[in-house]
Amino acid sequence: MSDELDPAIAALLSETETSLPENRSYNLPAGNPAPEAPKAPASDSFSQSMNFQKETPSIPKSSSNGDFHEADLSVKQFSPIEKFFEETPNPVFDDQNYYKTTLGGEGQSAQRLHQILVKYLNCTDKKDRTVYRQQIVSAYWEFMRSLAVKMAYPTTPLCKHFAMRYGVLLPSLFSPESKDFFSRAIIKNTTGEPIMYIDEWITEIATGRLKMSATDEVKTSSKGPAAEQQRVMALKSKNSGKLHSVEALVTAKESERLSLEHEIQNRVSDLFVHPPLIGHEPHTQPYSEMQRKSFAEITQRFHTLQKIDRELTNYIKELQEAKSVADSLEAKAGSLQVEEINVGKEDILNEMTTIRQMAKMTCGRQGNQFPVFTREFFHSFDKGTGFRENVIRELSWIESIDPECFCRMHRNVLHRIVPYVLLVPTYGDYGFCWEPFDRYNRITSRGRICIPMYPRDLRTACLTAVADLRWQVAKEKASFDWMTDGLTGHYYQYVEDQKMKGDVKQFFIEDYILWMTKESNGTQKLEKEVRAIFWHYMPFPQELKDQLKKRSLAYQELYQRDINRSMSDGY
Repeated sequence: MSDELDPAIAALLSETETSLPENRSYNLPAGNPAPEAPKAPASDSFSQSMNFQKETPSIPKSSSNGDFHEADLSVKQFSPIEKFFEETPNPVFDDQNYYKTTLGGEGQSAQRLHQILVKYLNCTDKKDRTVYRQQIVSAYWEFMRSLAVKMAYPTTPLCKHFAMRYGVLLPSLFSPESKDFFSRAIIKNTTGEPIMYIDEWITEIATGRLKMSATDEVKTSSKGPAAEQQRVMALKSKNSGKLHSVEALVTAKESERLSLEHEIQNRVSDLFVHPPLIGHEPHTQPYSEMQRKSFAEITQRFHTLQKIDRELTNYIKELQEAKSVADSLEAKAGSLQVEEINVGKEDILNEMTTIRQMAKMTCGRQGNQFPVFTREFFHSFDKGTGFRENVIRELSWIESIDPECFCRMHRNVLHRIVPYVLLVPTYGDYGFCWEPFDRYNRITSRGRICIPMYPRDLRTACLTAVADLRWQVAKEKASFDWMTDGLTGHYYQYVEDQKMKGDVKQFFIEDYILWMTKESNGTQKLEKEVRAIFWHYMPFPQELKDQLKKRSLAYQELYQRDINRSMSDGY
């Protein structure tokens, strides 16, 4: 960005610093209705035309359908994205009152952000500009805390949602190209996938549909309706895991029983077939040798059928108990959800503190943590920006190469569980896993990963997040033996043998990116030991394996190992 100020920005920021509304604060305990928008005197230019309900567009009420919180174990892949952008651009960024409406009514936090932003955009000295740039970071996140408590209210203007969702405070900081595809971005979550922008995430937290992110630094309230709501949600989550798991086992046993019944039925039907005794009609021949053998086979299958029935009976009993507990908890939760907002203001602010930590982690210590959207730092194209649809496209590509990346094994059954994905408007390059799964429900709960929206390469950002998820899930599964067993154990032993110094997980993430981008194409970039570990614990689809074995002896040897393992007893 040049030192010369954009004329449009200069005209907008030529207002006096006192043109913001006077310092006002909202006291928004859980369950209170949305406050009336403050009406300032006519001379208050930043607060004119501030009737949120009538004169400013608001986020559609169904922007987050909320149907994705319970993992559907029958879904095996992402649905193809049919539309990435709207055909008609949203006019919200053309509203000349966008900046005034966004900051209006937010009190001291908006006043401070406005003052620092004016100094930053008008500053020509590089050292002073760096100082103001650092000050904007803290001022911006304080302003976001003010916005967060209003995200669940339907009367909150759309521009406030976009300030939190995209980091867009001043539409004048757009380039013409970026303004075009941001204005055509799809607002509502029509995908049914648990992928959310910050404003949607906070709305789900505030309404109690999504639990607060686990952290050692932020403590949640231990008293009052919000605490009881969280306790019930934890119990529901834990029971939900058991319910989904038992349902999958019941379905598997029913399928196994049906298959065995068909076999028995076919073999018994064969016993009724008696060819005529040649020359002694109408007499028929005795049982054939094959028919006599089927007596023992049918008896053996009946024993197996009895065993399946006993197991099915136990699973159905567990299912009925879990369903009874689920109904009881649902009734309890229903009695608590009297108002739309079920979480207190303090809990919402705590979640914003956690999200700020997430945003910082996407950038890294040396990264660009500037939080406001500006063409100075934004260099992505429309398909490389972390919009929801683009992220689903990248995650779908990852899953096509690593089919088990979102799967967890329970009782020898693989459950595909897509994690919650939080999209943060940062210029970071690193996605990461915040929680591998809910500690109360390790079976079917969703993990949580965070992906920056404005990285240099969106695919790499998604790969780092999935790699981190892969590592943490495997580590939690191995528990105390994570340095000796499973994926993490074998990889850790490799790092130790090579006497590599540094973060083991970071080495794994870098190798995972090579595994997905190079090795999947037959380009050998990994060490032989690492390739063998990944081939066994993070296998490619069978079709890809069949192709790779023809490309190199290295893959052919690994392919043969698979065959040998499948023939061994301990596979």
